[in-house]
Amino acid sequence: MITKLDIKNFTVFNGLTIDFSSKINVIIGENGTGKTHLLKAAYGLCSGSTLFKNKPDIGKDDIETALTSKLLQLFMPLDDKLGKLRRHGVAENAQLEAQFALDKKISVSFHTNSKSLAIQNSSNYEQYLSEPVYIPTKEVLSFMKGFNSLYEKYGLSFDQTYQDICLLLDLPEIRPETLHEKSKWAMTEIEGICGGRFVFYGGGKVTFKTENAEYSANSMAEGFRKAGMLSRLLETGAIQPGVSGPLFWDEPESNLNPKLMELLVQILLELSRNGQQIILATHDYVLLKWFDLLMDKSKDHVRYHALYRDIPSGEVKIGSTDDYREIERNPITEAFNHLTIAHAKSRLKGTESE
Repeated sequence: MITKLDIKNFTVFNGLTIDFSSKINVIIGENGTGKTHLLKAAYGLCSGSTLFKNKPDIGKDDIETALTSKLLQLFMPLDDKLGKLRRHGVAENAQLEAQFALDKKISVSFHTNSKSLAIQNSSNYEQYLSEPVYIPTKEVLSFMKGFNSLYEKYGLSFDQTYQDICLLLDLPEIRPETLHEKSKWAMTEIEGICGGRFVFYGGGKVTFKTENAEYSANSMAEGFRKAGMLSRLLETGAIQPGVSGPLFWDEPESNLNPKLMELLVQILLELSRNGQQIILATHDYVLLKWFDLLMDKSKDHVRYHALYRDIPSGEVKIGSTDDYREIERNPITEAFNHLTIAHAKSRLKGTESE
């Protein structure tokens, strides 16, 4: 579990600190305020776990090299240069620091000409072994077949979140008796609302099966494919409440119909109640309202983080609250209210002209 992220002079951020809830975090903000950058920065610093599991005696140089490679592949800066991720026009180094549960910590920095991150502070970081999951905005079931081999061979112009999720989806399912009860419940609910289940044959081949027929995954609605991704991650144990690292999800609402959106929020709340930390970014009013309506204040915790540009400095800042109604800078609600007012004025104008 990641508890805190500090960012300085990195991409769009001058300086930003975010304290994460151990349960659900919802990040909102206008385009260009860095929602995806924040998710990727946190995900990148959470990703050392794979390295530690493969090489328990890893040294400082190895960690610096691995984290540098991870950031470059996540952000894909111009000319593949680390220094391009440093905020333009500042004199100080770019810095990223993540704090985790049980006093684990990693702090790194770099300058314009740096070829590698430099570790400034590392406290028990090698003991952080919970593997994170990042679900990118686009679904991947429609292009999984052969994607990983092509990505490795030709350096496709997808950031590494797409390769990471394809690798996780292609893992074998874990034994049914080891599945968490809430994972089984969520998979059943998704199958019910989709009318069938996605079947993974390995090598990226995916089909959709109903009781009577089998179809190409590409023929299914994108909203169903996104729900199928979540179901598969539960089936393989990549998402395992109380065991896996944070679940990062960028715009989960994309191409979901209202029924799927309500179910998705119910599933995320149940997973968080059983120990799964969730960090998502959204532009969607309906998704926000479902969290507000479905959460049980006696056992749920949803923290809202609103990114905004300060006037007149233009710096990206953040406001965090545990109460949806107290979000001070909420562009989603502001846009919804503007639409409601415009609709009312249009109706009034139409009435006056009759």
